[in-house]
Amino acid sequence: MSHALRYGIVILIVILDQITKIWADRSLEMYQQIPVTGFFNITKAYNYGAAFSFLDNEGGWQRWFFTAISLVVSIVLCVWLFRMTRAERWLSVAIALILGGAVGNLIDRAVYGYVVDFIQVYWNTSYFPSFNIADAAISCGTVLLLCLTLFEKNDPTAEKHEDKPAS
Repeated sequence: MSHALRYGIVILIVILDQITKIWADRSLEMYQQIPVTGFFNITKAYNYGAAFSFLDNEGGWQRWFFTAISLVVSIVLCVWLFRMTRAERWLSVAIALILGGAVGNLIDRAVYGYVVDFIQVYWNTSYFPSFNIADAAISCGTVLLLCLTLFEKNDPTAEKHEDKPAS
């Protein structure tokens, strides 16, 4: 996969994420629920913490802590994505998804001090924490990365060469 396509995925995720967050922030009242299906609502919420509102009510220091972590992770992922070969197609898709999501949430955290969440999934009276396009991209990229790691087939010729003693 070419560098242009890899970074195109990242840019597409960031743009979709930011457009949907701006729409939700401008169109909805806080915690207003717009039912979409019997298990899915559109609901605006602000997340001042990390995933699942971890450290949400800690007085503000977490904004800069999570901004710094997001920035460092984004830089590392950007370099990793650049160094991948064309043959690492699915790995580059996974990293591009994670990077796009990380940058989308980094923008919110740096500019506003919180991340705008608006997707709410539930079953009966049990609600999953609200999330956004960036979170979904990070989750999908992480699942793909785990699948590649857990189910990747080893090259049998590489194992044969490793078992041979040096001459």
